[in-house]
Amino acid sequence: MNEDEILAEFRAAEALLEGHFILSSGLRSSRYLQCARVLMDPSRGARLAEALVRSLPEEVWSRIEIVVSPAMGGVIAGHEMGRALGVEALFLERPEGVFELRRGFRLKPGQRVLMMEDVVTTGLSSREAIAAIRRAGGDVIAAASLVDRSNGAAELGVPFFPLIRLDVPSYDPADLPPELAAIPAIKPGSRAA
Repeated sequence: MNEDEILAEFRAAEALLEGHFILSSGLRSSRYLQCARVLMDPSRGARLAEALVRSLPEEVWSRIEIVVSPAMGGVIAGHEMGRALGVEALFLERPEGVFELRRGFRLKPGQRVLMMEDVVTTGLSSREAIAAIRRAGGDVIAAASLVDRSNGAAELGVPFFPLIRLDVPSYDPADLPPELAAIPAIKPGSRAA
């Protein structure tokens, strides 16, 4: 899939939004990709995950033994990546504010992990997820996401492979451009700012 085809999938799902959005990082943006909407169609989610797998270097995808993703947003993306790779998929939760494996999920010591996100904005959640995977004994060999909207700034400490990069400026709430400040802000994501 090329970038136009990927964006067409988001548009078809009414998942490419324009307006004034509060990101999970607390920053503001004029565009938002709502991955939950694009993933609500299992066949669309499968197409996107398969395209992402095809874009991974062979030396990465051939070594992945399991996919681990952070809840909530990464669960479906991680499941679809597991399916596309032919490996199991687990997810992390943060019942006490720190990611951990629950529900009887566990990793074998040294098991080679792909950490999968839906969207990476600042990279904070991804780094927290990678740390939790390492605490659980996994070896994170790479990270991937459907969307990288960090403008190339996310440093995850492992090779990072997004399906698409959406370079949209984000702003501190106290320093909004006038056209964005004139629009009421909405919080489309799942996490409180």
